Amino acid sequence: MTDQTTSTRFPHDIIEQWAGLGIDLPQLFSAGALGTRMGVQVQEAAPTRVVGTLPVEGNTQPYGLLHGGASAVLAETLGSIGAMLHGGPQKIAVGVDLNCTHHRAVRTGTITGTATPVHAGRTSATYDIVITDDHGKRVCTARLTCALRPAAPNGTTDTTNTTHGTSPAAH
Repeated sequence: MTDQTTSTRFPHDIIEQWAGLGIDLPQLFSAGALGTRMGVQVQEAAPTRVVGTLPVEGNTQPYGLLHGGASAVLAETLGSIGAMLHGGPQKIAVGVDLNCTHHRAVRTGTITGTATPVHAGRTSATYDIVITDDHGKRVCTARLTCALRPAAPNGTTDTTNTTHGTSPAAH
């Protein structure tokens, strides 16, 4: 497996925008621990387009088909990265709604997701994510909406006042 933290391509203006903040840009905009376990690779990342892949092998359900949740992980990863890049260093993106429609079964190969913005606002961002198989056939269509929240002053992701399922207020 390729190290995703070193293979993501960012536009020059994004690199400049985040430069000097002491943030590991490729790590921040990676697939995270879950995506790493599943083999997600983020290939390119910009507010207007995020592309990534996920292997089918190791991400199947008992019938040997790609698990729908794996498509959802790829979709949320790519849409969230786009929303974070849209929000810039002063915002964090927190997923609040994910919808996935599964169109066809996949048993082998790699799926590729491409996230593009539908809405890029001040307090929210919505991305359409099209996931295709190795033959370019659509496997899944997803839509992710993220709330854009102010980043904490110390650069951490303070999500205490969001509606996302992982916030302390939701527990």
